[in-house]
Amino acid sequence: MKQSSKKKVLIITYYWPPSGGIGVLRCLKIAKYLRDYGWEPIIYTAKDAHYPTIDHTNEKDIPEDCTILKNKIWEPYHIYKFITGKKKDSNVNDVLMSMDQKAGIAHKLSVWIRSNFFIPDARALWIKPSVKFLSAYLKENPVDAMFTCGPPHTNTRIATLLKNKFGIPYLSDYQDPWTQVDYFKQLNLTSWGLKKHQRLEQEAFQAADATTIVSEFWKKDLASIGGRNINVLYWGYDPDDYKNITPIIDQKLTLSHLGIMGHDRNPKVLFQVIKELNNELPGFENDFELKLVGQIDFSVKEEFQKAGIEKNVNFIGPVSRGEALQMTCNSNALLLLLNQQDNAQGRVPGKFFEYLAAQRPIMVLGPTDGDVAMITEKTKRGNSFNYNDHTGIKKMLSDLYAQFKSGDLKQSLDENIEEYSHPILTGKVAGLLDKISK
Repeated sequence: MKQSSKKKVLIITYYWPPSGGIGVLRCLKIAKYLRDYGWEPIIYTAKDAHYPTIDHTNEKDIPEDCTILKNKIWEPYHIYKFITGKKKDSNVNDVLMSMDQKAGIAHKLSVWIRSNFFIPDARALWIKPSVKFLSAYLKENPVDAMFTCGPPHTNTRIATLLKNKFGIPYLSDYQDPWTQVDYFKQLNLTSWGLKKHQRLEQEAFQAADATTIVSEFWKKDLASIGGRNINVLYWGYDPDDYKNITPIIDQKLTLSHLGIMGHDRNPKVLFQVIKELNNELPGFENDFELKLVGQIDFSVKEEFQKAGIEKNVNFIGPVSRGEALQMTCNSNALLLLLNQQDNAQGRVPGKFFEYLAAQRPIMVLGPTDGDVAMITEKTKRGNSFNYNDHTGIKKMLSDLYAQFKSGDLKQSLDENIEEYSHPILTGKVAGLLDKISK
């Protein structure tokens, strides 16, 4: 199909290469495969954004000759750094989830200001300039539909205003819910701020012709507060990302966690189990390594130090996406930690599907009746335990050690997971765009 015959979809996204991290992949991978389904992506994104990490390797997935519109963004992070005394190059995008030290008065004040004066999020001052910029563009370059992914819900707000102005069919996607997301409770909102969040969220629900969200449980939650025409769209994995990866299985029994390990993902019982197995299983202390790749909250570091297992912990810190995928495939087993929050049943992290694609056993800590537990069981990739399930965690780690010693962990798990691939999931997006744009 020639490009000229394709329908056009305006994708409004704050995250776009050179952004690193998992958040950029949602829109990037959808844009990569949309042309296969008769849709031409037009990207609108931020110029000079304050991304948590930079990873130029993501640029390989940008569709060739894709129209990319950029508009200057102003973000308040330099003010936060000034108030809290942080270095200019500090990563402060994820301070609600992971911190280097306990929060002081300056941090709490900054969070209060951000929560009540930058609504829906820290990119709020990008909304009006974006609506003005895109209004001018759309008058000369009409599109058949719009797609956004939030958070940041600044994206959602921009599309809501454009929908109300131009009536363009709109598909609204949620990586995380808006007012129902776990960290929303940490925003320290005034009653005025809370009401504004809720009002903007309801306006977004009414503007969207269709909605997608990452899990079945969150679909139900969203419907309970007014979401309409809601469909589940999992994060997924890209088969192309694994074509050039040859796993080199670690020599030690590695249990690897990749990504943010925040204060509400602190696996205290796991640390205790590791300490016990060090004492109970001959050779375990020298053979086992807990590999932590990414940001780690200070409370997590304190906890494994308290358990006395520093020898077993290899704290690597943030790495590029390519390195992360290689480490995932090299690891003997993988650790997935879900937030210990009320809505954790619906949390399905993007890295979970990359874990599935790595074909290694997965230990999941979180709700045993949630979406992740269901998919883990369905794909025969591992086991799910509550954070305090000492017996279950210890048995799985002991079993993994036995398999490691016998050599069985070198065998890859081969259950078919194609339904979670980005090409298949993008087909669902295209189908929804077709439906709302008729």
